[in-house]
Order: sequence, then structure tokens, then C-alpha cells
Amino acid sequence: MDFRISADDRVGAQPNRGAKPQARAPKGQRVEPSLGQSVGGFVDDERSGGPIGGGGGNGGKPPRGKKPARSEKEPRRGKAETAKPKKRRSRSGGFLMGILWWGFVACLWGGLAVIGVIVYYGAQLPSSNSWAIPDRPPNIRILAADGSLISNRGQTGGEAVTFRELPQYVPAAFIASEDRRFMSHFGVDPIGLVAVAVESVQAREVTRGASTLTQQVAKNLFLTPDQTLGRKVQEAILAIWLEQNFTKEEILELYMNRVYFGSGATGIEAAAQTYFGVSARNLSLGQAAMLVGILPAPSAYNPKANPQRAIERQRLVLNSMAQEGYITREEADAAQISSDQETVRTVVAGSESYVADWVESLMTAYIGEIKDDVVVQTTIDWKMQKDAEFAVREAVANEGPKRGFSQGALVAMDVNGTVRAMVGGVDYQASQYNRAVTAKRQPGSTFKPFVYMAAMEKGYTPDTLAEDAQFEYNGWSPRNASGKYAGTVTLRQGLAYSLNTIAGRLAIDVTPEAVIDVATRMGISSAMTPVPSIALGTQEVNLLELTSAYAPFANGGMGIIPNVITKITSKDGTQLYEASDAGPGRVVDPNVLSEMNDMLKTAVEVGTGKGANLGGWDFGGKTGTSQNARDALFVGYTSAMVTGVWLGNDNDSKTTLSGGNVPAAIWSEFMTKAHAGRSPVAIPGGSYQGQLIAQQLIDPATGQALIDPTTGQPQVQYVDGGTGQPVQTMTDPTTGQVVAIDPNTGLPNTNLAPVGTGTANPPIQTGQMTDPNTGLPINGGFDQTQPQQYDAQGQAIDPVTGFPLQVDPNAGLNNAPIDPQTGMPMVLVVDPATGQQVWVPGAPAAGQQQFQGQQIQPTSPFAPPAAVGQQQQQQPVYQNENSQRTLMDLLFGN
Repeated sequence: MDFRISADDRVGAQPNRGAKPQARAPKGQRVEPSLGQSVGGFVDDERSGGPIGGGGGNGGKPPRGKKPARSEKEPRRGKAETAKPKKRRSRSGGFLMGILWWGFVACLWGGLAVIGVIVYYGAQLPSSNSWAIPDRPPNIRILAADGSLISNRGQTGGEAVTFRELPQYVPAAFIASEDRRFMSHFGVDPIGLVAVAVESVQAREVTRGASTLTQQVAKNLFLTPDQTLGRKVQEAILAIWLEQNFTKEEILELYMNRVYFGSGATGIEAAAQTYFGVSARNLSLGQAAMLVGILPAPSAYNPKANPQRAIERQRLVLNSMAQEGYITREEADAAQISSDQETVRTVVAGSESYVADWVESLMTAYIGEIKDDVVVQTTIDWKMQKDAEFAVREAVANEGPKRGFSQGALVAMDVNGTVRAMVGGVDYQASQYNRAVTAKRQPGSTFKPFVYMAAMEKGYTPDTLAEDAQFEYNGWSPRNASGKYAGTVTLRQGLAYSLNTIAGRLAIDVTPEAVIDVATRMGISSAMTPVPSIALGTQEVNLLELTSAYAPFANGGMGIIPNVITKITSKDGTQLYEASDAGPGRVVDPNVLSEMNDMLKTAVEVGTGKGANLGGWDFGGKTGTSQNARDALFVGYTSAMVTGVWLGNDNDSKTTLSGGNVPAAIWSEFMTKAHAGRSPVAIPGGSYQGQLIAQQLIDPATGQALIDPTTGQPQVQYVDGGTGQPVQTMTDPTTGQVVAIDPNTGLPNTNLAPVGTGTANPPIQTGQMTDPNTGLPINGGFDQTQPQQYDAQGQAIDPVTGFPLQVDPNAGLNNAPIDPQTGMPMVLVVDPATGQQVWVPGAPAAGQQQFQGQQIQPTSPFAPPAAVGQQQQQQPVYQNENSQRTLMDLLFGN
């Protein structure tokens, strides 16, 4: 029988074990046999060359419709051939499945590694329940006297502002430029990370950061700026924590208030004030975009350092805002600065910044450590500050190149020490060194008034004669700056013409220790060495203390403490500090004060300070020029204000200045503006003739001003400055000035200058006794036509009883009113005839004094001391003061 075997039934084919029996084929369809079903076993037959039995029943012929496979060979008869394994067909998608499988495995292991890294670095952070937003460094808001902002000080340079206080386009600029998906991500931006990674791979370098705003807040609040893997991991952890605990608005507010904008400004408010001089609440769209553009590189992109780059950055931010839909394209174009504009209008830090620095340095001494935002109210007059700045800058710009100086400083204060203006240098942006407070320079001859004051206290007078000639003392030999010597002169002339030999003789005679005592008492706080050359101003002081030391000459002899702060409050209004009127009290005897003002007035009338002028005002002052003109100064005063000016170079190089030229000119320009609109008032010791003077009434029990119980204000009466007699007054409704009324006509008395409302006319007392309760002259008890008499101890004598008047022990020198006729304090006594307390003129100190036109002969007259370094020469004293000055003009060519 002949068998036909299919290809699947060849020897070596693998049986389909375990296969289910095939289903019966449909009728008319052939079913192929398979191994293990139609063939039970295989026997090798060499002869037949095939297996025995179990065939298909077709006699070995191939089935119809099928051809044998070409690759098959029929084995030789009588030999068996080793069966070959069947090759499996390749499955579609197998390779892709492999990739997916290994990708899954890699992601799994990568995820485990990431989790491990996160756990490792997260474990180094403190417990999350201890995390808290650190307090923002406190801000010091410094205000002028009128409430205008001078500057912000502190570590941030500005106060914090809330999200709701800002225009909507300010936070929008931050989001559009720094983190476009800020409102949607969970603290970390995976999309942004992938985008940055792709960009960095393509550029083969890190192109930009991938930190979100939240991550930057986390970094700024909690972490160091180190670029390490651990820091980035911790940053991400903290960012997610922030997102879970704060709203998006709160996070953005934290960012805007704590990000650094360059130039010492941290936070949007500080940046707005620093660059544009406005509050962040009032930023324009263009300004907001420019500030946000600074953030990637604050030192390179800020408009002060690189305005062109700042303009380019502004354009990018505005375009981003337009793309994100926060603004329209038209708004972006309108807010954009033209690319051909070379500069950006930014605010320039003016001289008020020197004041702000000074105020900041005082804060710890006033209120201790500052933990919260504070508001400081200062005494600075904004207009005076700008007038002072202008005067100094213009003088340096116009005269500096010609005279070889490049810096200047100015201090102006009221006579009570209230600082109204301070200029510490020509350009604060170029140099923050404060030459008015920090710098110590030689004052030159502006120090001489303290030498002369020590001499006056020893008993010398302005008319005491001294020899202007060269001398040598222990190897020291002072010389006059002019190289000329006038011979015998008065001390008035010696100070007016700044004669070094006279000042040197006085310092030796009164001792340098006495000079230092006077200077310290007047307000000089710098350490000084007691050497004779101190007379020429060789001891270094700062301009602030030098100016304040002249204030007692202007205010009647009362020591002052320079003050620039009136009040300090917390941000919620809680008062932390308030200035006090307390001070050192009287530091100059009224008689000595009168003598000093006499000499210092001469110095500006005909002496070295005659270049200074102040129309209509009585003033005094002194020039100063150090060796080689390295420092040039002028300090002058009126009854309302004291101002000091310094010019020179920071490197201490010589100039061609003198205190009487440019410094005096600056002083005149500034003081003229500062006194505009004020009624002229004489300096103490001068004449009040023709002036209507406000006179405070003194409470004898306290020595303080009497208070009107109905108004709560000090009781005041007005007197004729020439006679001291009370004057009937009224307030002019059109000008608000107090004017004198002629009792005979009822019309204003044009012979007395009116008192301007709010002017600080110094209260004075008349030469006659007044009732402290009414302020009116006492008509009984004393004969007002007779001069007051004193005993040998200087005690006032009652002309009625002949007994000494009882001096009130509570009435000290500091509280006593001044008798304008003698320049001396009056004395509060008890009249034994009436039992009343009354003020009477004090006892004369020296020489024959005039009182109400009559001479008072003291019981123990004081003889003036001999001239310095020699016996008093019996030379005639010039009676005509003008002739003496003319002589000095001829000698010194002035």
C-alpha cells in the first residue's frame, strides 16, 4: 500500500502533546493528520525510506491541491536522520513590549532612588511642625517734619505691602515673567523641568533655572543659595509644604516683599522707592515691568547701573504679559520705553539720605533692639534741606575747580538744637560718608570764641588790650595768617580779625584746660588735648558739634543737645519714644554772653566774616581756615537759627579757600532763604529798640512760665523792646500779626515792629520789677526813679527799709529772665515791705553799669586784668569804634 505523508508528519516533527482532538471537519473538507493523532510511532526503513504504517491511505502521493515544500528532502532509504527543532515564528510587538518592560523596571528603580534621595535630604530638615515663616527684617520709615518720606532704612530698605494694595498688573508681571504656571502647579513645575532639560540638552549647557516662584520663596526664607542637589531637593520639599499651607496670593505676597532688586532694595516697596521715588502702590505699568525685569540679575539689569539693559528687560516682561493675556498689545507698547532712549528717569538719592543714615545710627540708643517696623518723625524741614543741598552743590560745582575743593557739608538748627537741615556731602550716590557727623576736621579759628569766652569768664572784656606780636612759649610760636602784626589791639579786634597771637596768649593765660572746659560746656563732645595750640583750632571736631556749640550764643546762654528725632512709633501707632525739652541748662553767664555776642557781631560786620550778610537780621559768626586751607568753615547765628558750613577735600589736600569767601557765601544764601517771612529779632545782648517783644510770665513757685487756666497756654504780655513797658496790642485779622496799639489814637503804633504769628521771639524781662502774677510793673514798694542798690555781697537792698531783699532759693540762674539793659539774669526776691515776690535786676559784675539811664556804682568794683603776657599798658582806649576798625582795615588790607 502506498502512503502519502504530509510535511508535518515527517520524522523529527514534534508531537502536539496535550492538544485537544481536532473537531470533525465540515463535510467536503479534508482534515490533515497530525503527530500523535494519525501516526502512533515512527520506524526507520532504509529500503522504503519512510515510516511504516499509519499513512494517509493515498499510496504515498501528496494530497491533492498541495505540493511538497521545496526545502524538504526525502531522506535516504535505510538511514535515519536526526530530527531538527521547529523554529517559532516572531511575534509582532515583541520588541516594543521589551522596551516597555525594561522602561517600567528602570522607572521603578529610578522612582525608588528618587524617593531615597528625598527621604535622605528631607530627614536633614527639622520637623515640619516646627516650620514657620521667618519674620521679615524690620523697616525704619523716616519722615520729615511735615510727614513726607525721607527714606526707609533697615536690612530691606522698605516696608512690606500687601497683595491687595498693589495694582493688578504688578503681581501679573511677576507671574508672566517668572512663573507662568504659578496658579496651577503644586509648588514644583514638572512641565517646566522637562522644558528646561530639553533646552539644556540642545544647548549643551544649562540655559535657565526651573525653580517656581514657590521654590524661590522657599529658598529665600529657609535655605542657603548653594547650588547643590541636597539644597534643590529640600527646596522642592519646602515648596510643596508652602503650597499646602498658604494660598497662592499669600505665597506671591511673600515673594514680592522678600526678593532682592539690587541697590540695597529688598521687596517691591523698597525697589519702587529706590529707583522711582514712589510707593509700590503707585507704580505705573512700565515701572512695574522694569522692576520685575531686574530680578534675573539685579546688579546688571537695574536702571541705575545699566539703563539700556533695563529697557530691554522691560520689553521682554511686557511682551510676556501681553502673551499671557494680562494686558493688551496696545498697553504693552504704550508702557514700553523707546529703545533709543539712553537713560531711564530714576530717583536720585539726595542729601536727605545722610540724615536717614544718621537717624538709623541713633535708633538703638533711643529704643534698643528693633524687632518690628517703626516710624520715625524727625525735625527736618524739607524745604530747608533742599535749599541747603542746592547751595552746597552749586558752590562746589562753580567754585570747586577754581579753588581746589570737591566736598562740602552744612548743618542748620534752631537755637534750641532742633536740626532743620543736614548735608553730609555733595553726592550721596557717589559717597555715603557723612562729613557733617562722621568726619572730624580741624575747625581753625571757628574754635577761638571758646578761648575768648574763657578769657571773659576770667574777667577780661572786649576792650581789654593785648599785644599782637610774635612770641615763643615752650617752643611754640604762633603766627598770623597774613604775616602782619598790629601791635596793641583790643580783644574785640583780636577775635574779629582772627589774630592767632592774641588767641595764643589768651589760651596760655587762662590755661588750655579752661578752654577745654568752656568748649565742652558749650557742646563740643570730641576728646581734646590741653595744649596751647588748641587756641588755633588744631583739635579735630565734627561740624555738628561745632555748630551746636554756637547755639548758646544765640539762645541766651542755654546749652543744647542736637536733636533730629521728635517721636518714634510702631507701625500701629504705639509710641516708643518722644523727645524731651530737657537740656544742660545755662552754660554762659548773661554778662559774658553779651560780651561774646558783641565781639562775634564785630567779626561779621568788619572782620574776617564780613563776606556774610543777612539783610535786616542781627547776627554773629566766625570764620575758620586750617593750615594750608585744607578746611574752610563759617559758623554763624541769628536769634532764630545757627548754621555751620565746611568745605574741603576728603584727602585733606590744600585749597585756596578761606572761611570768609565761599563758606560765608553759602551761609548767606541758605540763611536768607531760611529766614524769609520771619520778623527780625536781635540776638541776646543786642538792642530790642523798636520791637514789640513777647514776654512770658514766670511762676515764682516753679520758675516756669505761668499757664492760663482758661486756655492752657503760657501767659504772655507784650512790651516795648526799648523801654520794657507793657504795650496794648491787637491781632491784625488780615496778616495774623500781633501789632502794638497807640492808646491815644487807638491806631497801630508804627514805631514798633509787629510780632509775626508763630515766630520764636525770645521772651525777655524789663529792667524794672514786675509782679510775677500779673506781669505788670510794681508801682508800690520801690521807687522806680531810683537805681537798685546792692550791698557788698551783691544782695539787692530795699530802698524803703534798707534791709536786704530775701532771695527766693527756688529761683535758680537757669530759670531767671534776662534784663536786656544789662544782659544779666534778674533775681526773684521777696519785698519785705509788701511780702510780694518780684523780679529785680541782678547785681552788676564789673565796671560801671547803666540802668534806666543812671549809673550804678558797685561797692567793690572789678578791675580788669593786665594785658596778656604783660602789665596793662596805660594806652588810650579808642572811644570811636569805627576808627579802630578802619585802622585794622589798613593793617590787614580788608
